[in-house]
Amino acid sequence: MNRFLSAATITAVGLTCKAFCTAGLASLSVHGLENLQAALHSERRLRQQGIVTVSNHISTLDDPVTWAALPASYYLKSRLTRWTLGASDIMFTNPVFSTFFRYGQVLETFRGQGIYQPAVDTAIEKLDKGDWVHLYGEGKVNQPETYPTKDGRAVLPRFKWGVGRILSSTVNTPTIIPMWITGFDKLMPEGRPFPNKYLPRIGTRLSVTFGNPLSADEIKNVIERLSAQKELVCNPVELERRIRIEITDVVHRAVWALGRSVAGDSLVLEPCRNPPR
Repeated sequence: MNRFLSAATITAVGLTCKAFCTAGLASLSVHGLENLQAALHSERRLRQQGIVTVSNHISTLDDPVTWAALPASYYLKSRLTRWTLGASDIMFTNPVFSTFFRYGQVLETFRGQGIYQPAVDTAIEKLDKGDWVHLYGEGKVNQPETYPTKDGRAVLPRFKWGVGRILSSTVNTPTIIPMWITGFDKLMPEGRPFPNKYLPRIGTRLSVTFGNPLSADEIKNVIERLSAQKELVCNPVELERRIRIEITDVVHRAVWALGRSVAGDSLVLEPCRNPPR
């Protein structure tokens, strides 16, 4: 019964978002989807190798509108749809919301409770079963106009260390796919007064780009290199902390690099620019 209700919830939301885009209320450009599809249909998943997608987070509608990029047939199968972590104080504020988001494959996450909490543990368990988990590495919405700059370039805010904990704790290193989204900050800007704050802007141009998967060796090399340092081996707590930090940095650099390849140094897609496949 739970599987049916979950599939029904995801299908209803997915089709609504897809209809919103295909009806011309917003335009959605999708690039590199084959990278995700190859991972989702890979035989490695039968050997319990999960998939992690990681993207920037620029609006409260990033999830679910981003997944209008998927073929509609995917919505009916939980193995072809993402699990994600969602803030308890935003998504699980009453019984109706809690039920809706749980059936929508969202794991309730408590801000301030760190990387050792049930939602993070469950994400690791999902990956060890070969499932797909999507992460917003920044841990909160950051609108592009508020990005800090360095040497004239916009800087992607640092990622939370939970990314590193999840990726370093799985039995098999997951397939890691960086993503970059643009336009969603215009679709649902932060800071608008009621009731506009709850209404998407019509006619917004959106893009979703799936990058090439990271090499699993990048993650393994971090673990092996740090594990070979004697001063860290004698201090397992510090070793684990350093592994989390460096793995998170690897993923952060990959997402940031994809963002620059799509949108340039501003990290904002210009109307005349076409994202790479």
